[in-house]
Amino acid sequence: MSEGLTYAGAGVDLEAARTAKSRIAELVEGTRTEAVVSAFGSFGGRFLATPGRELVASADGVGTKLKIAFLSDRHDTVGADLVNHCVNDILAEGGKPLIFMDYIACGVLEPDTVAAVVRGLSRACRTNRCALLGGETSEMPDFYAAGEYDLAGFIVGEVAFPALTRHELESGDRLIGLASNGLHTNGYSFVRKLVFDRMGLSVDDPFPGSDASVADILLRTHRSYLPALQPGLEAGRVRALAHITGGGIPGNLSRVLGTDFDAVVRSGAWKRPHEFAVIAEVSGASEEELFRTFNMGVGMMAITREKDVETTLDEIRGSGCEAVLCGEIVRGAGKVRLESA
Repeated sequence: MSEGLTYAGAGVDLEAARTAKSRIAELVEGTRTEAVVSAFGSFGGRFLATPGRELVASADGVGTKLKIAFLSDRHDTVGADLVNHCVNDILAEGGKPLIFMDYIACGVLEPDTVAAVVRGLSRACRTNRCALLGGETSEMPDFYAAGEYDLAGFIVGEVAFPALTRHELESGDRLIGLASNGLHTNGYSFVRKLVFDRMGLSVDDPFPGSDASVADILLRTHRSYLPALQPGLEAGRVRALAHITGGGIPGNLSRVLGTDFDAVVRSGAWKRPHEFAVIAEVSGASEEELFRTFNMGVGMMAITREKDVETTLDEIRGSGCEAVLCGEIVRGAGKVRLESA
């Protein structure tokens, strides 16, 4: 049997990323002013613009998912990926989006490609009621390979759901997992190595066990959870959120626990989307590796009081997003415990 694939083996070292973050923490904290509200390592940075008005900002990219766009010559989804990813990050800090700005860098400017990318950006901005305020398109010959580009985004929102800024968790609070729309924007270095190198597929081949192509599966848009969660957030029923991106459920849910509580996650509570079953079977990766590399079918975790679970589930499902009760908060030390039962 082939050796189990790992994210590090695909070229992404999560431990190195954590080390780098710990080293830059002091440098970042050294720029802190009295108006900075959030702590280093939050999903977004909160800033007290004026008394009583708090802003939240974040920046991100699409990562090597762009490689799938290049190979398939399909560029109208990655812009939406970027916007929705950033919206979810500030949502986890209690923010509603106000403005978005993009940065597109390429070796040779291809107007049709740039227009397709911006079409995705604008579509997602409209859906999230966010103004695409501006951006930068940078042409840098000899810096990028022919037909390739990089894409980054910057979002600013207003803290509209202040309950999320306090993280007042209690033992017995419940975990709700909101379904992802596939891989979202993380784990693509692993998946590319698996699908293209180990399995020998191309973007136009059928994805194993599916009528859809590899490109269809891998270019599914990163879901925005703002519509699904807004009613519960406005009512104060949602107490904390964790956007499940790089690091998976363990690496992101732990960011909202503090030092007094653990999260017990029952990983068997939801049915994993087909693509994750294929990835698990073909890669030979351990459950631990899979759960720290991918979202495994859950793109956002919401924490509610026990009395609010059913109402919150009904609201989320009513928006068209699947959701499951999948765990609880217990006394502990800030750890995430994955249990299969």
